[in-house]
Amino acid sequence: MPNTTLSVDRERKFNDLALTQNISTFGDIALRLSIALILVWIGAMKFSAYEAGAIEGLISSSPLTSWLYNIFSLQGAANFIGTFEIATAIAITLTPVNRLIGIIGSLGAIVTFAVTSSLLLTAPVWEATLGGFPALNVVPGQFLVKDIVLLAASITLLGKALKAK
Repeated sequence: MPNTTLSVDRERKFNDLALTQNISTFGDIALRLSIALILVWIGAMKFSAYEAGAIEGLISSSPLTSWLYNIFSLQGAANFIGTFEIATAIAITLTPVNRLIGIIGSLGAIVTFAVTSSLLLTAPVWEATLGGFPALNVVPGQFLVKDIVLLAASITLLGKALKAK
């Protein structure tokens, strides 16, 4: 008589593995597309005068980005950043089609979010009325702190692109 407990356990493990693989695949796609959506959205906003003015203080406060205003106008610098962000998003979405383009896109996202995360060190982000550090002000502090997670997600995308076939 066959051991039905053993066959049920094998089937359950197989189903668990299939579910795990499906969740992992969905998570990979969701991660790639959500990072791309964020980059396209914020990149497209850079082409507006409103956004160009809104990021001026952040850009000018950082040694990593302030040089942009030596080369470009206020709007030109924002357009440059927006173009980079949109190109990065497109490259990330192409990872399943072209591994190398996906790697380049992931590196672009890492650069983007490393630079924006570094603004936490150069922009006025601590809320003085709450005693300063570690109290973040809403803008730009709380606005920028989320970029630490986006940086980590971009590093994950790079790892996945490097493993892609």
